[in-house]
Amino acid sequence: MSQISKVRLSFLLIIILTIFATLVVCPNVPSWVPGSSFFNKFKPLLGLDLQGGAHLVYQADFSNIETADRASALEGARDVIERRVNAFGVAEPVIQTSGDDKIIVELAGVFDVQEAIQKIGETPLLEFKEQGQTLAPEEMDQLNSQAKSKAEDTLKKVLAGEDFAKLASELSEDPGSKDNGGIVDFYKQDLLDPTYADVIFNKLQNGKVYNQVVESQFGYHIIKKIEERGSDSDREVKSQHILFLKQNPAMDTSWINTQLSGKHLKTSNVTFDNTTGQAQVALEFNTEGAQLFTEITERNVGKRVAIVLDGEIITAPMVNEKISQGQAVISGNFTITEAKQLSQRLNAGALPVPIKLVSQQTVGATLGKESLNQSLMAGLYGLIVLAIFMILAYRFLGFISVIALAIYGVLIGMIFEMWPITLTLSGITGFIVSFGMAVDANVLILERTKEEIRAGKNLTFAVQEGFKRSWPSIRDSNVSSLITCLILLYLGSSMIKGFAITLGIGIVLSMFSAITITRTFLMLFVRDKMEKYIWFFGVSKKQIKQ
Repeated sequence: MSQISKVRLSFLLIIILTIFATLVVCPNVPSWVPGSSFFNKFKPLLGLDLQGGAHLVYQADFSNIETADRASALEGARDVIERRVNAFGVAEPVIQTSGDDKIIVELAGVFDVQEAIQKIGETPLLEFKEQGQTLAPEEMDQLNSQAKSKAEDTLKKVLAGEDFAKLASELSEDPGSKDNGGIVDFYKQDLLDPTYADVIFNKLQNGKVYNQVVESQFGYHIIKKIEERGSDSDREVKSQHILFLKQNPAMDTSWINTQLSGKHLKTSNVTFDNTTGQAQVALEFNTEGAQLFTEITERNVGKRVAIVLDGEIITAPMVNEKISQGQAVISGNFTITEAKQLSQRLNAGALPVPIKLVSQQTVGATLGKESLNQSLMAGLYGLIVLAIFMILAYRFLGFISVIALAIYGVLIGMIFEMWPITLTLSGITGFIVSFGMAVDANVLILERTKEEIRAGKNLTFAVQEGFKRSWPSIRDSNVSSLITCLILLYLGSSMIKGFAITLGIGIVLSMFSAITITRTFLMLFVRDKMEKYIWFFGVSKKQIKQ
């Protein structure tokens, strides 16, 4: 492939990428545009200072925590706060530790600050629960038989034409349904459980309902297919689902509180199985907790004991034998990260860290919108002034450079939305600085190109030499800036990190813009036959060496 063919191919790819990026960045793509629903799902994520919300700073009290446990306890407290914040439905909350004893919480779009403060400040609650008393085998068989009969009667009604959803609703409202093994839940749009998915694929008829009741380990099912997609190896089915629950002690979901709680847990940490090398979580109780744990495990051999944090069951391991040493191991298919997270969550309950609100700031939605508008206008004015300067200083070369910089702006906007990256004022500042560095790279290239023209080189050769000789300076300056970004990202606060991330992304993309986009445009549009219009490149004939 010739050099000019490669340049033309690069130009075509740049145009395609620019069109794609423009559609991503466009706030509302018209419905007649192919893929409009895909492009319209991308929206910029705005941070606290642009959207408004609450900025809270908490300080942990480590007076009752040993020095070695403080970092883990602080991280565990941060994890508890994050789970509670997620319950608010906040988009992209920022919860992070700062220094040795502070937790910063940024809730963009949350203006009921008092409710947030109240929920965040609650003490983590760690509990151990055991399964409820199970039925005798003959009683379970009788109730399971009743559940199956009820499922068969319901299926007859469905096949006779009665409304599926109405039947499910009526059954779920039956006050005696749970005790009688009847319907206990109704999944309107639920992916089918893999344990009986193969049965569903084999027995579903005409996309409607089964002509028989399907039995699984959970109970007796009547299922109506709503949607199916994917291949045989990766198939998903959505369905309407009526379940008549079996009376199965292994599936018992009723839990009874024990006296064992987080106050009895001395510590938990990540260990590894000596045989398999699998990550697991080791628990150690204090003297009172060890006695309670011995009693609990003794009466629950062959059953499960649930570990509950803030009302949520985080694990329910099977008790294989009586444990009397006050130590236990939670094993499972944990990754190291999952085991570490579980250990931190347990320590958060076992080692409650009192937290005190030391700083509270509220940014109003109007103020945030005003900051965003001012930032956008400042960027727009700067771009206009910059375009005028580049065109006046470098004429045709400057015009091409401005087009390349405009494409750079669209591409970086695409990255921010598709990643996505939460934009803050400091992040926008990082973008503007990176834009300035992109301009600097273009200035180096264009100025070096003008020097080659003044030296008497033809236009095509001057463009090639301009890029070749300016690249070392562009590379070194950008690499040094990227190193600075990494330092800021590692050591900085949340605001500084936002600046470092957008600056780093902008620097990498600015090098692509200067070396790929600007170079392609200049090599495609600058021709030797344009030498008679040399003034069009910001060089007078008097300046050219003969």
